[in-house]
Amino acid sequence: MMYRRRSNWPPVWLCTAGNDQHPKGEVGTLKAVFRSDEQPPNRCFLLVRHDDSEYLGCLLFDDQAFCHQVMELLKGQCNRSITEIGGLDVSHTL
Repeated sequence: MMYRRRSNWPPVWLCTAGNDQHPKGEVGTLKAVFRSDEQPPNRCFLLVRHDDSEYLGCLLFDDQAFCHQVMELLKGQCNRSITEIGGLDVSHTL
């Protein structure tokens, strides 16, 4: 996945609760997916749990419709690891 010709996966993680370990990459377990209220609606937020802390990541997209599709897919992946989610084969959705 890309935003402005740059990979948007995995997102940068910002600590929202707990002890910030500054994790990078495909870490944690997906707990929730949120739609952005900002316009245009080309981003979604992922809440993950990692090492007894919570982190928020943002995925930005060039295409709003694709953002919505990814968000709906991710909602069905809650309680799975980000590593597992990153390894999903979604080529059939293109």
